[in-house]
Amino acid sequence: MPICKGGKRFSCVVDGDTIWFKGEKIRLEGFNAPDMSGSCQLESALAMRSLDRLRSMLDGAAFTIERNGKDRYDRTLATVRVHVDVGNQLVDEGLAHVWRGWKESWC
Repeated sequence: MPICKGGKRFSCVVDGDTIWFKGEKIRLEGFNAPDMSGSCQLESALAMRSLDRLRSMLDGAAFTIERNGKDRYDRTLATVRVHVDVGNQLVDEGLAHVWRGWKESWC
């Protein structure tokens, strides 16, 4: 799955916890990946690693999407699995935090 670029997005990876799939914007739930516009150099570097890892897990693989409603930005909230929950995999690899209701610092 490619990384999202400018213009219309259809199926691509935005960052470590957001994808577009067939025109639907999906926020992967249960974890939070570092922000691309990070607060420090470490967060920015981890954001790129998280994006690349999510892309590699989804690229050419069969995956499932378990939709669980919408968030306040009208994104679909979902769990995505490729044999494993991709969010849990990113957390296990140190590329995301478990979501506890607030953003944890990467800096």
